[in-house]
Amino acid sequence: MTAPVLTFFNNKGGVGKTSLVLHLAWMLSEMGRRVVAIDLDPQANLTSAFLAEDALEALWEPADGPASDRTIYQCLKPLTEMGDIAAPMTHAVHSGLHLVPGDLSLARLEGLLSQEWGNALGSAANARAFRVSSGFWQVAQLAAAQHRADLVLADVGPSLGAINRAALIATDHVVVPLAADMYSLQGLRNLGPTLRDWRADWQQRVAGWKQPSFALPAGHMQPLGYVLMQHIERLSRPVAAYKKWADRIPGTYAESVLQQPLARVQPADGNCLARLKHYRSLAPLAQEAHKPIFALTSADGAIGSHAAAVRDAYGDFKALAVAILERIAPATKSTP
Repeated sequence: MTAPVLTFFNNKGGVGKTSLVLHLAWMLSEMGRRVVAIDLDPQANLTSAFLAEDALEALWEPADGPASDRTIYQCLKPLTEMGDIAAPMTHAVHSGLHLVPGDLSLARLEGLLSQEWGNALGSAANARAFRVSSGFWQVAQLAAAQHRADLVLADVGPSLGAINRAALIATDHVVVPLAADMYSLQGLRNLGPTLRDWRADWQQRVAGWKQPSFALPAGHMQPLGYVLMQHIERLSRPVAAYKKWADRIPGTYAESVLQQPLARVQPADGNCLARLKHYRSLAPLAQEAHKPIFALTSADGAIGSHAAAVRDAYGDFKALAVAILERIAPATKSTP
């Protein structure tokens, strides 16, 4: 049995996507789920958010021999030399939470993924083409099996290139982090058609390989909803600059991602999983501690009003985690 993969994806960068993955992965582990986080962003931001600098140095610049953890690039590098996928060596981040580390070298795979995507189509289809194209999914499932994970959370970059295409065909469910601005709306208009094209293209390739010799991802890419990130509140209401764009997001999401007729949709629509405010004063503390905002303690500097904000953040992210689990249940129910 394979673990469902949940990917956080937006064509627009800088919306707090990596922070969202970190917080949800940690929260789900707090709730008793066994989670694997996999960093598929060539910038490796999730890895640097989870790990301290000395751990990153040991991972990317080992002084003696191979690193104790194997990055996503190191797992797939043998495919560039006609070898096969290497099993990941994950990093234990928290109880029930393991990381498949990212790697800046991942960008080197863009050309290989693009080439083998073409080779997986038609009469030229072969096992190697599918091994390369499904490599991210293969590594994710190897890591999930190692830790009996209930769920895999994937962080990806904002591009629409071959790396993200390979990441998305490995995906069962998609959550879209958004900022309330014009750029996020345009990103939504790009994202919906792209997901549909990638899904259809992958299904065409899988249908053409009549007798697959290993398991392949289904590539469902089912949209679960969106999360409105970093909105600023005044008297419990978003300020005007945010509200203008936030009110347009529901209709754009419904039309572009779900292909539903554009209609007048209330801002608090059913596709909005959460509206998360920006805990500005806590972000530096969390970055320094390499932990989520809601896990900060007095030893990390979360005292006074900061302590109250930590409690608020815990409630916000737990509610979001529950909402996501409800939409993908029963696949993520933890086993004894």
